[in-house]
Amino acid sequence: MLGVVNRVLLALAGLVLLCVGGGVLAAGAGWAVPSWWPWDGSNDVLLSEADRYRWRDEGWWWPVVIAALAVIVLLALWWLIAQLRRARLAEVLVDSGDGEGALLRGRALEGVLESEAESLEGVSRAHVTLTGRRSTPSARVALLLEPHASPEESLQRLTEEAVGHARDSAGLEVLPAEVRLRAAKHGAERVS
Repeated sequence: MLGVVNRVLLALAGLVLLCVGGGVLAAGAGWAVPSWWPWDGSNDVLLSEADRYRWRDEGWWWPVVIAALAVIVLLALWWLIAQLRRARLAEVLVDSGDGEGALLRGRALEGVLESEAESLEGVSRAHVTLTGRRSTPSARVALLLEPHASPEESLQRLTEEAVGHARDSAGLEVLPAEVRLRAAKHGAERVS
């Protein structure tokens, strides 16, 4: 859901910036612009002198404008940082039993989960990605099943064996897993 909202907001922001930028470029080049367009020449300014002085006597106007712009800049920076954040979990916090915690590399746990999932009967390939927080990780597992494998049995064995072993070895109470199953296409069989 968050990914869809993110894409829609990016598309809307891009469309607005493209339209405004194109309109300003057209006005600056001297091309015809609609009558409602606020800038119509290359010497036009964003805020005229009359616009700047219209609210001069109101003591609240410019602080509100500056505060609103600052909020917009902060929201844009927060959004940018959210885009740069890695979805993959770098490390998992393991309870070592002595009151201290140990850090387990996320890639190591992913590798173990992948190899154990691939060793299950009926699984051709597996791909695992850990997400969430380091104290409460969750796994995204993609399984490519062999042509004649039972999805129900493969899912049950994955849950009990691979995910269960990873959960127990990392000392986690729960390790939620989102599993996506795909069936491998089998080649043509020769009939003689």
